[in-house]
Amino acid sequence: MLLSSVFIIGGIALLIFGSDLLIKGAVKIAQRLGLSPLVIGLTVVAFGTSAPEMAISTVSALRGSADIAVGNVVGSNIFNIWIVLGLSAAIIPLTVDKQIIRFDGPITIGISILMFVFALDLQLVWLESLVLFGGIITYVSVLIKLSEKNKIPETDAEKEAPSLEAVNNPGRQVLIAITQFVIGIGLLVGGSNVMVRGAVDIATALGVSELVIGLTIVAAGTSMPELATSVVAAVRGERDIAVGNAIGSNIFNILAVLGLSGIVSFNPMIIDPKSVTTDIPVMIGVIVLCLPIFAARQTLNRIWGVVFVLFYIVYTIYLIVSNQNNPEAASLWRMGLFSAVGASIVIAAAYMLISRRSLKNQ
Repeated sequence: MLLSSVFIIGGIALLIFGSDLLIKGAVKIAQRLGLSPLVIGLTVVAFGTSAPEMAISTVSALRGSADIAVGNVVGSNIFNIWIVLGLSAAIIPLTVDKQIIRFDGPITIGISILMFVFALDLQLVWLESLVLFGGIITYVSVLIKLSEKNKIPETDAEKEAPSLEAVNNPGRQVLIAITQFVIGIGLLVGGSNVMVRGAVDIATALGVSELVIGLTIVAAGTSMPELATSVVAAVRGERDIAVGNAIGSNIFNILAVLGLSGIVSFNPMIIDPKSVTTDIPVMIGVIVLCLPIFAARQTLNRIWGVVFVLFYIVYTIYLIVSNQNNPEAASLWRMGLFSAVGASIVIAAAYMLISRRSLKNQ
């Protein structure tokens, strides 16, 4: 238990240090390429922090453990919104770019529904996996084109400002930025693996089942890079990266991680019925809830951040109860979770309408 606790503490330290390096490198790369921090957050940072999900789901698929591969994606996506965005917003209210509301948010909902449709027959076949993986290539291509179209020309002062050092030795600055980014990803992947190992050892010693470990600790553990990166980004004032990282990771998890897992497995990936009846619908509801909140005032405030964290606690309790052979209690928690999310969507929609009318009257 003592060694496991050391693993957890050490993993957290690696995550914090790695996320700081990753953000510094990503911001510098964004400046050199002329891309916005939002686009960097949605692509480079999001894909980098999703490396643990890619590794675990792909290896699980190759070993025939489809439950872990699919559960890791769904669980990580729920964690990314309710904990990564929720905790970040609870610390510092997050500003949401219009592109998230108009493009990336709807894309996330669309591919989540597509995943649900593919899962209705309780399997993900090779062709469906290929469709998903093709989607990530299309998404990144469109995102880069949008970034180029919406690029704001720099003023002469801004062109001079980046730093005289960058002008005098641009190659060195680029190399430093890439090195920071790569080391940051390595520390995030290593930190998440160490933390998961320690958490699994403690959970096993306490008698928690492997199913619950997979749905909670593994999914949350592989999302630790997203959490560390978004929280540090928010604290550093890079709020576009904080939001873009969470949303971009969800898109990457469904299209790239799940898509590649299905492609390399060759055989159809069998999906647990519980994922279709509960977990995937919850994942869809999570992102649907975000859109009206984002659209209201282009922010995710502290109140909603705390609500998101509480939702995840309720969801985790449901997972634990559902694995204790108590169908009545599990059904009650499931009904309560769905009712709470549904009511929140209605409240968020009303909040959006009231906020927009208030802004028009000002």
